[in-house]
Amino acid sequence: MKETIKVALIGNPNVGKTSVFNSLTGLNQRVANYPGITVERKTGKASFQKNLDIDIIDLPGVYSINASSKDEEIALEILFNSKHTSFPDVVVVVAEVENLKRNLLLFTQIKDLGLPCILAINMADRMTAKGISIDIDLLEQQLKTKIALISVRKNQGIEHLKECITAYKSLNTNGLIDLKQVDTDYFGFLEQLYPGYNPYKVWLGQSQNIVFEGITKIVGSNPLMDKSQSEIKRLQQRETIKRYQFINDVLKTSYQIDKNKASGFVARVDRILTHKIFGYLIFFAIMLLVFQAIFDWSSIPMDFIDGSFASLSEWTASVLPPGKLTELLAEGIIPGIGGIVIFVPQIAILFLFVALLEESGYMSRVVFLMDKVMRPFGLSGKSVVPLISGVACAIPAIMSARNIENSKERLLTMLVTPFATCSARIPVYVIIISLVIPDEKIIGFIGLQGLVMTLLYMLGFFAALVGAFILNKVIKTTEKAYFIVEMPGYKLPLFKNVFYTVVEKTKAFVFGAGKVILALSVILWFLGSHGPDATYGQAEEIVQKLHAGKNLSEEEMQDEVSGYQLQNSYIGMIGKTIEPVFKPLGYDWKISIAVLTSFAAREVFVGNLATLYNIGSSGEDEVKIVERMQAEIRPDGTPVFNLATGVSLLMFYAFAMQCLSTVAITKRETNSWKWTMFQMIFMTGLAYIVALVAYQILK
Repeated sequence: MKETIKVALIGNPNVGKTSVFNSLTGLNQRVANYPGITVERKTGKASFQKNLDIDIIDLPGVYSINASSKDEEIALEILFNSKHTSFPDVVVVVAEVENLKRNLLLFTQIKDLGLPCILAINMADRMTAKGISIDIDLLEQQLKTKIALISVRKNQGIEHLKECITAYKSLNTNGLIDLKQVDTDYFGFLEQLYPGYNPYKVWLGQSQNIVFEGITKIVGSNPLMDKSQSEIKRLQQRETIKRYQFINDVLKTSYQIDKNKASGFVARVDRILTHKIFGYLIFFAIMLLVFQAIFDWSSIPMDFIDGSFASLSEWTASVLPPGKLTELLAEGIIPGIGGIVIFVPQIAILFLFVALLEESGYMSRVVFLMDKVMRPFGLSGKSVVPLISGVACAIPAIMSARNIENSKERLLTMLVTPFATCSARIPVYVIIISLVIPDEKIIGFIGLQGLVMTLLYMLGFFAALVGAFILNKVIKTTEKAYFIVEMPGYKLPLFKNVFYTVVEKTKAFVFGAGKVILALSVILWFLGSHGPDATYGQAEEIVQKLHAGKNLSEEEMQDEVSGYQLQNSYIGMIGKTIEPVFKPLGYDWKISIAVLTSFAAREVFVGNLATLYNIGSSGEDEVKIVERMQAEIRPDGTPVFNLATGVSLLMFYAFAMQCLSTVAITKRETNSWKWTMFQMIFMTGLAYIVALVAYQILK
C-alpha cells in the first residue's frame, strides 16, 4: 500500500522557491484557491521512491511567521493547524546562499513550531563568485536539522533534498530558541497554563490571536497576562533580537564571505536600470520589443491555426450529414473555439517575456523605479505589483493588493487595477489592429502595429494613474504608508521555470476562456440559427418574392436567404434592438452583440464575431476570421471595420470593465457594493464616452 506524505515549501520572496517546486514536481502541478477563499495556492505531486506519493504545497513567500497581510495569515494557518487538510508532514524552508542570515529568521520560527524541518540552501552555484564558503556539517549540528545545498540551475543537490524529504521521520523536531530567555516570568507563566503544549505555538496564540487546538488568548486579572498591544509588540521585538543573536552566533563559525572575491556588478547595472531618465527609456524600449514580438513572431502560427480551423469547419460541414448537429459543430463550436485558440501564440509570447523579466530580477527594478511615478497619484511602489500583474489577469492582480498595508492605497489600487491591459484583451487588440492599422515599419525597424499595441498598454497605465489621482482627492485618511522593496541579484533566467510558467499560464487562459466561449458559441449559434416562423421560417419564400425577376444564381440566392435568416433570427432581433445604443460608436448589430456578450469575458469578443460571421456560411470555401471581418460592409457599401470603428473599439476595450469575474472579485475584496458599482459604472461610462468621441472625430 502506498504511503502519501505532505510537504510544504516556504521561504522569503526571491529565494528561488518556485524553481525548487518546479524541480520537484515538473509539469505535475496545478493552481487553485484555498477552500472557501480567493487566495491562490500551487500544489504538485511527486514520487521519489516506490510506494511513496508526495503532495507538495508551495506556500506564498513570507519574511516571517508574523503575518502582515490576510493572504499570508491564511496560508500560514496550514503550519499552525494540525487538523488542516494540507497540514504538512515535513516543511522545506528554502533559503538563498547570499542572504542566509535574513532567511534563517523564518527557519528558526518554523523549527520552533516543532515540525520536521529541512533547510534547502539554493543558488549554491554562485558561492564561488561571491566568495562564500559554508561548513554544512557544523551548520546541521547547530540548527538541529538536515541541510541540502542545492543549485536548481546546475541541477545540483536536488537528489539529496529528495532523500532528506523521504527520510523526514528521522529529523530532529526540537526547537532552537528558549522563549524564557526573552521574558522569564511571562513565558514561564504561559508554560504553566499550557503544560505539554508547544511553547512557541502558545506564544503565537497570545501575540497574533491565532487559534490553535485548545489554545486561546488569555485575558484576566493576572498582571502577567494583561499585556497591552504595545507591550506585546515589545516582546515580539525582543524575540526577534534573540533569534538574530542566535543566527549571528551560528554563522560566525559556519558561514564565511571573502569580500575580495565578490563583485560589484549588481550595483553598476542598477545605476543604469533605475536611472531617473535612462531607466524609463529602457523600460519603454523593452515593452515595445515585447509587443512587436507579439505581432512578428506569432504571424506564422496564427495563420496556420486560422487556416486549420477554417478547413476543419468546411470539412465537418461536407462530411457529416446535413442537420442541426452538423450546423452546430461547423458554424458554432468550431469557429468559436478557433476564435480563441488562434491567439495562443500571442498569449504564450506575452507570458514568455513576463517570465524572463521576473526570472532575471528586472521586474523588481521596475517596481522600485515606478514608485516615484506612483506617489503623486496617491499610490506607492507596492501598487505597481497589482498593476503589472494586471497585464496577465485583473483577478489575481486585485487579490495581490492585499499585501498593501495602508487601507486607502489598497482600495485605490483595487479600483484602478482593471485599467491595466490584461491578456484577455490581447485577442481584441490584435484582431482590430490587424484590420485597421497598416503592417508597416516606421523609422526603419519599429512596427506600426507593435507601437500601437504598446501605446494601448501605456494608455491603460495612464488611465489607472489618473483614476487614482481623482479618487485620492475624494477618499480621505490619516494613515501613513511606507514602501520597502527587495532588489534580488541578477541571474540568467532558468529555462525550466520559464517553460513551466508559459505552459501553466497559457493553459489556464485557454481552458478558463474556453468554457465561456464554448457556452456562448452554442447559445449564439442557437439564437442565430432559429427565429420566428413568420419571418425566419419563411425566409426562402420571402427572399424569392423580393428578388422575383432577378437572374440570381443558386449560390447568390442561397447567400441572400442566409443573410435574411440571420437578420431575422433571434440574435438578429436582439442585435437590432441594442444597435441604437452602440450605433453612435460605429458598431453594427453584430459588433453590438459581440461587445455586449464580451462582458462575460473580454476574449470571447472575437470568438463571438467568428460564430456570427460563420452562421449560414458552411457551404463556402474556407475563409479565415480576419478575411470575413474585412469583407463585412455596411448598407452604403463602406467597410464595417474602418479606421474610425477600429479605433473606437480599441478605446472602448482600453477603458471598459474587463469582465464579470472582475466585478465579483472587487466586491469580495472591498466587501462593498458601493465601490464595486462605482467602479463598473465609471469605467463603462468612460469607455463609452471615449469611444464615442474617437469615432465621431475619425469617421
